[in-house]
Amino acid sequence: MSATGFVGLGIMGEGMAARLLSEGVAGTAENPLVVWNRTGSKCAALKEKFPDKTVIAKDTAREVVEACGVTYSMLSTPEASKIVFEGDDGVLAGVGAGKSIVDCATLAEADMVRMDAAVKAKGGRFLEAPVSGSKAPAAQGALIFLCAGSEDLFNEIKDSGLTAMGKASHFFGDKVGFGTRAKLVVNSLMGTMVAAFGEGLALSESVGLDPSKMIEVIGQGAIQSPVYNLKGPKMIVKDHAPNFPLKHAHKDMALASDMAKAAGVEYSVMDQAEKMFRAAREDSELNVADEDFSAVFEKIHKESTSEFSKKRMAD
Repeated sequence: MSATGFVGLGIMGEGMAARLLSEGVAGTAENPLVVWNRTGSKCAALKEKFPDKTVIAKDTAREVVEACGVTYSMLSTPEASKIVFEGDDGVLAGVGAGKSIVDCATLAEADMVRMDAAVKAKGGRFLEAPVSGSKAPAAQGALIFLCAGSEDLFNEIKDSGLTAMGKASHFFGDKVGFGTRAKLVVNSLMGTMVAAFGEGLALSESVGLDPSKMIEVIGQGAIQSPVYNLKGPKMIVKDHAPNFPLKHAHKDMALASDMAKAAGVEYSVMDQAEKMFRAAREDSELNVADEDFSAVFEKIHKESTSEFSKKRMAD
């Protein structure tokens, strides 16, 4: 029996694992989907969602890896990833010859390099595959995979697992770390775009312009972006239901700022956006760290002194 593994069924992993099932990559008696999550109820919920598929929940991440040829991992933070990877019953404990790990989290480059070395030392293969995309693209199979590491492993899964979960897959070479570098550039730029967009909306509101009309105008010109069209209408009504939590967006932006500093790159615009996200994350009064990263808009209004912003914050 061959099997496909998935470790981590959080905001992203839940949708990704579901795509492996719905697209027929895994979930048969011959090729079950073997899963583990720190909160076991997530595994039960996945099984209930796909009653006609073979989904096997394990008690530890180690058992998932031991049961599968290829195991995908999607953990939310570097801290969680380190614990789950290195623990006594973690991912690495299950690695041996013939085992392959595809890590889809966004970590520091050094973390990915360390994991790659550890997996290869035990005879396994490793592919870093951080994704560009949030909750909705994960559920829709529209993620973008940014990969580096084992090219053989990449070629084996790009037309199956990666295609089921994503709309594009890019291979940056066999040196682990380049996928992470690409992801940090993308997420730092995205956060900076949302921060700038938020300031533009706050200014529009504060000088009497209809923000909905301004979102329409922005969407019709050269600066249009899907993220503006998606987030804008929700931002102006304070709807920040999390697709990509602000605390995770800030984590990526901080890592990108560190990367730019180490590379000797002028990064003042991106750094300023990182500071805005940091301030929003640490503001206990606003309490938006677990909200969508669009909630940086609330910090922008809090720091503004316009009559509109004062009234909005009071409502």
